[in-house]
Order: sequence, then C-alpha cells, then structure tokens
Amino acid sequence: MLNERRHRVLRALVEEYIESGQPIGSKHLVERYRLGCSPATVRNELAALEETGYVYQPHVSSGRVPTDTGYRAFVDDLVDSGAIATLRDEAAIRRSRVELASELDGLMRQTSTLLSSLTHYVAVVLAPAFDLSRVRRVDLLSMGPRRALLVVITENGQVVNRTVELGHETTPEHLADVERALNAGLDGKRATEVRPLHEAVDTARPEDALLGEIMEHVVACLEEADRDRLYHVGVPELLRLPEFSDAGMAVPLLSVLEDGLVLLEAFREVVRTGGLTIRIGRENRLTELGHMSLVATRYGSAQTDGMIGVIGPTRMDYSRAMAAVHCVAEGLTEALDGPCANA
Repeated sequence: MLNERRHRVLRALVEEYIESGQPIGSKHLVERYRLGCSPATVRNELAALEETGYVYQPHVSSGRVPTDTGYRAFVDDLVDSGAIATLRDEAAIRRSRVELASELDGLMRQTSTLLSSLTHYVAVVLAPAFDLSRVRRVDLLSMGPRRALLVVITENGQVVNRTVELGHETTPEHLADVERALNAGLDGKRATEVRPLHEAVDTARPEDALLGEIMEHVVACLEEADRDRLYHVGVPELLRLPEFSDAGMAVPLLSVLEDGLVLLEAFREVVRTGGLTIRIGRENRLTELGHMSLVATRYGSAQTDGMIGVIGPTRMDYSRAMAAVHCVAEGLTEALDGPCANA
C-alpha cells in the first residue's frame, strides 16, 4: 500500500511518461507538478517505488518509467476516482455518426473507425453472435431454374446472403412459397432454434425437399456469420507511436489480429465478468500482448456477447481510452436498440 506522497509521485510520473514517452527524473516532476516536496525527497520516493516494483530505471543515468504494476496502480486510481467521465461530452457528440448505419456490418466498421480515431490505438469490435439473435426475415430471389439468392436478416440488423445452387429445377412461384413457409416458421426464432427445425423437415417428401435444402443453407449462413464477427481498425495509427519505431515490435500484435479465433478468445477472457476491463502488459493471457494494454467492455443487452475495446502500448492514455470505450459502447448499444435495429 502506497502512502499519499508516494502515490502522488507515481501518478505524476505515469502521467508525464504517457505524454512524453521519455524516462522521467525527479527534478522534472517537481518543476511540472505540485508535489509539495524537494527533488531530493522525490528521488528517495522514486527509489522506494523502484524497490517495490512500481517503476524501473532503463539506464543508470536516466530517469524512471512505470512498470506494469505502476500502470495498474494508476488505472485502479482512475477507476476509483471516476475519471472515466472525462470524455463523455466529446464521445457523445461524435458517436452520433455511429447511429447512421442501417446494417450491422456498416455499424461495426463505423464504430471501430470512430473508436480508433478517438484513441489513436487499434480498435476491435466483436459483433453479437447470431446464436443470440432472432431471425427477422428470410428472402429468396430466383436467379434461374436451379439458382437462388438467399438473404437472412436478424432483428439486430445482421444481414448475410449467399447464392444457392439448387438440387432440382424450380420456379419463382415455388421459391416464393418456400420463402413464405420459412418466414412463418422462423419468425422470431433464435439461430439455435433453427437447427432442430431443419433436422425435423422430411426431405424425402418431394414437396418438402426444397424447403429442407434452403433451411440447410439458412443454418450455414448463420454459422458463417458467427465466424466472421471481428472488426479492427487503427494499425497505422499504432505504428506511428515511438514504441513501434522498430516495426518488429508490432509483429506479435499483427499476428493476433490476423488470427480471429485467437483475438476472439482474448476478448472473451477479459470481459467474461462484464463491465469495463483493463489488462496491462503481462496481465494479458496472450504472450503476444505482453507489451500491450487492452481496454474492453460489453455492449448491447445482457443477452448478447458483443464486445468493444482498444489495444495499445502500456504507455496508454488510460483515462481517454477508458472513457472512449465506455462512451462508444453506450452509443453502439443505443444504435442497436434504436430505429436502425428495428427498421
């Protein structure tokens, strides 16, 4: 447990290092912050913080920089003090752009772009799982005697379409009958309820063969959408930071972003308990993120598993990142629950 003076010195050092990216000395802290003590006293406090693992000295003649433990103490203080509210007004103004998208794909991409522009870090948005969504409509459009366009739309705005090659020739009228049957049977059903309905169709009956065939493609559409739910933006912004002047420093993160399943697991782990979650450096289970920090939260209703967050260096502007993630998540929730979700 840090005493009050040591706590103030650590907070000043972290704030200064976030801004400058350079090791911080005691004299500089005394000149810029009202610490109420001399440079000699601050030097002693920094030595004590180094001994207890909150800061370290990269070189003998240099100042100190925070460790993961020092960042954690700083972030916990931000949470306790309610500093998350600092970006509310700015994010509330800019998030109005998010509400313009009418389909979930556009909404996710727009949201990740907005969050990256607010923080200058990599923004990652996980769309809600189809298994937790309800089917709103299924459309079938004839494209020839043995080909049709299938469009699946859910209540939260997700749209998936695919061209279907039919096993037998059919007519536009027959497709229209199947479309009506699908909409009557699947209206309001969750994706997990569609699969057993498909299995119950007797495809041996000629009149039900096409219905069973199309339902199989409906299930495939839902499964396809569930695998392609991650959106990320902001790698160029991240590469401009001093930490990544050596491009090789970004390779571990880029490998994670390329592997959607790995990134999905990282997000699931950090927000499993809900609420705003911050993982700093080695607190991340993924070794590739051992020199990065992640700020993430859920969005949407309690029944969805949509997640949103940013990944950046441990020298992150945590106050701004926490506020941006929180406020953009609020805007995304409103957009999903508002007119665009029910259009």
